[in-house]
Amino acid sequence: MQADRGHSTNLVGVPTGLIASTAFNANPVSLHIASVCDSNRSLFRMLAEADTPAIAAGMFESYMATMFDLDDQDRDGRGPARFKASSYLRLLRGWGYEANSPEGAVLKGWVESRFGLFPTFHKAPIQKFWDKTWITYVEEKMSSRFHSNAIQSQLDLLFEFSQWALARFHAPGKTHIRLYRGTNNFEEQQLLARPDKRHVIVRLNSLLSFTSDRDTASSFGDTILEVEVPVVKILFFNELLPKHALKGEGEYVVIGGDYEAKALYY
Repeated sequence: MQADRGHSTNLVGVPTGLIASTAFNANPVSLHIASVCDSNRSLFRMLAEADTPAIAAGMFESYMATMFDLDDQDRDGRGPARFKASSYLRLLRGWGYEANSPEGAVLKGWVESRFGLFPTFHKAPIQKFWDKTWITYVEEKMSSRFHSNAIQSQLDLLFEFSQWALARFHAPGKTHIRLYRGTNNFEEQQLLARPDKRHVIVRLNSLLSFTSDRDTASSFGDTILEVEVPVVKILFFNELLPKHALKGEGEYVVIGGDYEAKALYY
């Protein structure tokens, strides 16, 4: 499993091994999921008229509601049971409670199918194919209750909107954003090298959370990883939408791989 970073093909046109590398993180290139923007030109034409992030977010939510038949209860992630599995916001809500939840498996599965990256952790380290941990991940990512209503297409649009909003409003002209992640061990993030006391190279899970606030990160562990995250690897962030389940921690949901990080200790 360690030798296999991911699939040989993906939907973004950049080799998976490169996406997963520290070289990519140092010199990122644009990542777009094949045909998503072309298939949703009306959304991006509409977004081009938005003067503020709030207006753009409202346009996106209205488009998603129309395209995927989401009602107001779907939008805050608290809809009745028959809707909960069908909304991208429901998945984000589950992720916010627990990244190793079934909802987290679906999100990691989306990263695997679009970017080619295998997860390295789901409830426990994934050491090889067909071990118990891998089978649990596969069973949860394929659960039928999370795959109604074109959920993969919903996540595709969420990623593309996030990238559009970062370039237009939240991080114009930036290639990286400095983010933090607290940890007490390197079980979920594998330590690959330690060039010196202050710097490490870590293999991060295919999808994981960071925060923009260093003090918030410190509440999750005595070691804080300070990372320059490529903007093109951000799936979701706190300011993207007005109502969602990840409010309060400056959270960013980031595509993983090998990262150079500064290790800060408390």
